[in-house]
Amino acid sequence: MKRILIIQPLRPEGLQIFDARKDVAYKVVTDSSEKNLLGNAADTDAIAVRTAVITKQVLDAAPRLKVISRHGVGYDNIPVSECTARGIAVTVVGAVNAISVAEHTWYLILAAARTGIELDAAMRRGDFSIRERVTGVELSGRNLLIIGFGRVGKQVAARARAFGLNISVFDPYLQGELPKDVRVFASLEDALREAHVVTLHTPLTDETRALLGERELSLLPKGAILVNASRGGVVDEAALLAAVKSRQLHGAGLDTFEMEPLPADSPLLSEPRIVFSPHSAAMTERSLIAMSVMTAKNVLAGLDGTLDPELVVNKSVLKMEQ
Repeated sequence: MKRILIIQPLRPEGLQIFDARKDVAYKVVTDSSEKNLLGNAADTDAIAVRTAVITKQVLDAAPRLKVISRHGVGYDNIPVSECTARGIAVTVVGAVNAISVAEHTWYLILAAARTGIELDAAMRRGDFSIRERVTGVELSGRNLLIIGFGRVGKQVAARARAFGLNISVFDPYLQGELPKDVRVFASLEDALREAHVVTLHTPLTDETRALLGERELSLLPKGAILVNASRGGVVDEAALLAAVKSRQLHGAGLDTFEMEPLPADSPLLSEPRIVFSPHSAAMTERSLIAMSVMTAKNVLAGLDGTLDPELVVNKSVLKMEQ
């Protein structure tokens, strides 16, 4: 019997995939503290995890562990190098949440462009005259820069065409042929100098941490818009706030933060031209079901030795198994 530790609940549709197998048993834990995980990791063959942090100590406590299946596409809560050294595959859900995240990205872009939060707040306090003081940004004909042109980035681009934006991309790891209307920049600095709207879709790595700081934001045309629905650490939040307050940025939309949950006393919250959401870009019911199902499938594929290489973060582990 293979044992699966599920850290934070999956949707029933995901659990049903496990229920259909007679050779696996699973346990769901809602307390994701390291102490509790250490107490539940022994004899575990696979872990399904959402946002909980998997530490080296948790790996030490699970000598039978073969696969960690991430309920999502980011994996900065998992020590991938440690997993690789131990032959543990780390998987993600691939494209199943890409549409949800792309649609949410556009919500943030539009809300920031049209100062949606500021206008809404004014209406609720009876200030109809704000229409004379605050104006929005028309997007048609402007330049959209997508940093990270993977599954989500491509979906964002598909929707950009309907708004009449010029699409440009910065991604050092581009693969395959790109649509003819996509302009590729080899230099991030050059890309930023021409971008009226910037949206981030990169994992958080040593290479991307603080990718956009004070200097990078200063390169943007005055009145640009920045949206981050990837990982909080990719943007220097202090520099972002300063850029919005000085109106170097017209506005911003943030779904992810350097510290989550975002502290209630965060200076970011004082700025009405920043639109916030609580790391919820993928949180539609359809997306949550699809992610739960794929998370479960990846667990079983890891146990059965049938992993899809496209969904494995540390692909070198697959070579070790051969």
